[in-house]
Amino acid sequence: MYQNIKFECGEKFERSDYAFPPQHQNRQPGFEYVMKPVPTSECGKTCCKLADKVALVTGGDSGIGRAVAYDFVKQGASVAIVYYDEETDARETSEKIKELGGECLLICGDLKDPSFAKYCVDRTIERFGKLDILVNNHAMQFIHRSILDIPHEEIEFIFRNNVFSFFYMIQYALPYMKKGGSIINTTSVTAYEGNKDLIDYSATKGAIVALTRSLSLSLVEKGIRVNGVAPGPIWTPLIPASFSAEEVATFGKKTSHVPMDRAGQPCEVSPCYVFLASDDSGYMTGQVLHPNGGTIVGS
Repeated sequence: MYQNIKFECGEKFERSDYAFPPQHQNRQPGFEYVMKPVPTSECGKTCCKLADKVALVTGGDSGIGRAVAYDFVKQGASVAIVYYDEETDARETSEKIKELGGECLLICGDLKDPSFAKYCVDRTIERFGKLDILVNNHAMQFIHRSILDIPHEEIEFIFRNNVFSFFYMIQYALPYMKKGGSIINTTSVTAYEGNKDLIDYSATKGAIVALTRSLSLSLVEKGIRVNGVAPGPIWTPLIPASFSAEEVATFGKKTSHVPMDRAGQPCEVSPCYVFLASDDSGYMTGQVLHPNGGTIVGS
């Protein structure tokens, strides 16, 4: 009964009632051709890995979010992009997506407001009729040399923007997501290494790691996977908006303890999101990928 079983990506891998038949080989490392069933070695698609999928990407107007949107469209997805107020960047992103032959919905507003998070999901459903992939990617950060310098109102602001809004988006998106859906949260290398000048920001990114892991356990039985990406120093608008001109001039260099001695580009991060959104990562949930220039961190 086992010899003719052939598994492919997607639902067939999720059969909880399947068990391998008892078998043993008296040698190392063993022969594959006598295994029952034979392992599935060709799984992922080479192109259009996200064909007919609909993705909602926050912070998608620029930086990592923009690169993710481009890669998703190249793989066959339609995208809704949420942005704060960066009109020029958002229009450029939308125009590029159209050049790539994709569909793009732009949604402008403040995700600290839960009613706007609901609006984002509602607009996506109205436009595309479904939601398969949620990418929580937006964030803000402010430099402070001491924790004593962080105003109380900023602590609340940064958690509302970087963490609370993730909860809002997930809560409103989840009722529309079906088995096979994917939620991807952007955290940061600072969640693992810390950063003495970004204490409150680093704390929000640590919270996102915990959210990702806990939510993955909650949704695994529904067949919805939850993973994260923890970029290192990446050249995005957040950098010149955060650091002084002198600090920007050395961003990602040895002073940042990056083994590759440079900052990364958004397009070097976005393939992680394609992987986590597609069936290629069908056996991953609760995990975080680390495109960070070689910095060794705990899992």
